[in-house]
Amino acid sequence: MFGLWNSNLTGSRSFEEDLPTQSASACQDTWIPRSYANPWRAPDVKAAPPEGSSSPDSVNPDSAAFPKRYRLLRRLDFQEVYKQGQRRSASLCTVFYRPNGLAETRLGITVPKRLGTAVLRNRIKRRIREVFRLHRRELPGGWDIVLNPRPGVATVAYRVLERELLRLFPGESPAAPSGGWRTR
Repeated sequence: MFGLWNSNLTGSRSFEEDLPTQSASACQDTWIPRSYANPWRAPDVKAAPPEGSSSPDSVNPDSAAFPKRYRLLRRLDFQEVYKQGQRRSASLCTVFYRPNGLAETRLGITVPKRLGTAVLRNRIKRRIREVFRLHRRELPGGWDIVLNPRPGVATVAYRVLERELLRLFPGESPAAPSGGWRTR
């Protein structure tokens, strides 16, 4: 578009533009010949739409996803686990757990700032969540679990972390007799 400054009879100046004579819809349907098209571009192939819903866990309860119903989200939930729950410690982390009266086990993770930068703390949380996500169907339901990792979690091999966490998680439902800890 080319603009042009014009003065009118009163001495004020205005800016005029050249306006297109065709409507916008006429320009949208223009065709570019193949000779000018990008030769490295893939041919126009329509991708198949994804099957199912966007949330895999809503359709399939056996999915390995980690939706909100398996997470401790509220501060009050964390406080209740700390105050009313039991505690179990190992070299990599401390686990607090208490019965929640629900069918599923929920997980909460608290990583103190002294363990490192936000990037490192987020990596620690991702690793712990992945262990829980992959094994949550094997865990008995009905627990609220809060994990407090220690500095070694950031550097230990994933398999060692997995084995240690599975050993610390409760092995039986809260209604079952006590003493049901995993031995791996």
